[in-house]
Amino acid sequence: MALTEQRASAAIPELSAAGGLREWLQVVEGMGQLRHVSGANIDPEIGEVADLLQHAAQSPVAIFDNIPGHNPNFRVLVNSFGHTDRVALTLGLPLGLGKVALSDAWRKKIHGLKNTPPRFVKDGPIMENVVRGDAVDMTIFPTPKWHPLDVGPYIGTGSFDITRDPDDGWVNLGTYRVMVYDRNTLGYYISPGKHGRMHRQKYFERGERCPVAMVFGADPLQFLAACTEIPLGVSEYEWAGAVRHAPVDVIEGPITGLPIPANAEIVVEGYASADDMRPEGPFGEWTGYYGSGSRKEPVLKVEALYYRNDPILVGVPPAQPPDEIARYRAVLRSALLRDELDRFGVPDVVGAWQHEVGGSRSFTVVSIKQRYPGHARQVLHLASQSRSAAYVGRYTVVVDEDIDPSDLEEVMWAICTRSDPATSIDIVNRAWSSPLDPTISPERKEKGDYTSSRALIDATRPWEWRDKFPAVNVPPREVRAEARKRWAYLLEG
Repeated sequence: MALTEQRASAAIPELSAAGGLREWLQVVEGMGQLRHVSGANIDPEIGEVADLLQHAAQSPVAIFDNIPGHNPNFRVLVNSFGHTDRVALTLGLPLGLGKVALSDAWRKKIHGLKNTPPRFVKDGPIMENVVRGDAVDMTIFPTPKWHPLDVGPYIGTGSFDITRDPDDGWVNLGTYRVMVYDRNTLGYYISPGKHGRMHRQKYFERGERCPVAMVFGADPLQFLAACTEIPLGVSEYEWAGAVRHAPVDVIEGPITGLPIPANAEIVVEGYASADDMRPEGPFGEWTGYYGSGSRKEPVLKVEALYYRNDPILVGVPPAQPPDEIARYRAVLRSALLRDELDRFGVPDVVGAWQHEVGGSRSFTVVSIKQRYPGHARQVLHLASQSRSAAYVGRYTVVVDEDIDPSDLEEVMWAICTRSDPATSIDIVNRAWSSPLDPTISPERKEKGDYTSSRALIDATRPWEWRDKFPAVNVPPREVRAEARKRWAYLLEG
C-alpha cells in the first residue's frame, strides 16, 4: 500500500497549451475552489488575505477586483497552489491523490518526457495593450505590499524573468523577486548560483547590458517550470511543452528579442546594467524572516510594457512556512530527490519528502528498507548534498519503511524513539547556503561566507540489532487504513 492515505483519484482535466491562466481559472472555478473578493486594498488587505489562505492547508484561490485607487478591472490573484488538486491540475495528473502519491505520480510522468521547443507566433493576447518609452507606467498595476516591513510594493512574486545565455543562446526562466521603484524602474534580486544571475553576470563581465523580460502573470505551468530545478542548459519552455505535450506559443520580444509567452497577462522588456544599481530590500522571504537587509542591486529599465485587457497580476508572496510556495515545491522537489537517489544507485528507497515546514528545503526525510550496514548513513550523506536538497538545507533524516516521510508526527516519533543523539547524528560543515539564511551572522555575510552546517539524523532501527528492536504497539498501516474507512463516521462532526 502507498505510504500515505490516498483519496479516490478523479479524471485528469484537460488544459490546452494556449489557454493560459484564464482557462486554468475556469477549471478551478468549476472545481469550486475560486473565491472572488471585491474592494480590498493593496496595503494591507490583499497581503493579509494571502497570508490567511496560504497558511490554511487545502484552501481556495482568491481573485481581487475593484481595488481602490486602480482600474477596477485590473485584478490580483493569490494562493494558486494552496491545494494539492490544483498542483495536480497544472501538472496534468489525476486529482484526489495524497501528497506522496502525487509526487510519485509526477516522478513517473517526467520519465521519458521529450523536451518540446516553443513555437514562435506573430501575435497573441499579451499584445492587446502595448506601451513604450516614456509612456511606460508600472504603477498602474495594483501591486500589494505583501509583508508589513517590506520596503515597498513587490510586483514580482508569482512571476518569472526571461534571460538568454550570451555564449550558447540558452533561454532560462527563473523566479526572482521584483520591486517597483517608479514608473519605469524595477529592482530585482537573484541569489548567487541561480541561472538568471549567471546569465546577467556574463553580460556585465563583457561590459554589456543584460536584456531581460519579466512576466507577472502566465500559465501556471510556466510559473512552476520557472520555480523548478530544471537541468542546466534546458529551457523551461521546452520542459513546459513536454509536460503539456504541446509547444508553448511565444512572441519574439520587439525590444530584446527574448521569447515572451503569447498568452501571458503582463510582460515588460528592458535592460539591466552593472552601472545602474539601487538599494533593494528588505523583503520578507521564504524562510519566514527578513533574511537580508538592503543592498545595492541592478535595476531593470523598462522600455516596453505589454498587458492583456483586464490583466491579472499573480502574487505568490513568500511567508513563514508552511506556505503556498512550500506546498507546491514539496511535491516537485521530493520527486527530484527520489530520482537523484535512484541515479546514485541507492537501493530500496521507499519514499522521500521535502517538508513544507522547512520551506521544502531545510527538512528532508527519506524512508528506506535497510539492506546492509551503513545503508542509512549512505542515504543521509547523498540526500543532504543532492541538487534538490543541498541549497539552504538544515536537517536530513532517514527513517525505516514503516514511517511515512511526509507525516511530520511520524517522523518526529521515529527521531524520538529510534535515534540516539550521541551516535545517530552526523554534522557536515560549510555546506551550500544563501544570503537569505537567517542563521548566518551579519559579520559572515559581509565576508561573503554563505555556508552553513547540516545535521544528518539516522532515525532507523540500528542495523546490528534491528530484529531485536521492540515491536510497535499499533496495527500495520494497511489495517489502520481499512479501519479508518470502516469507522470514518465516528470522526465526523
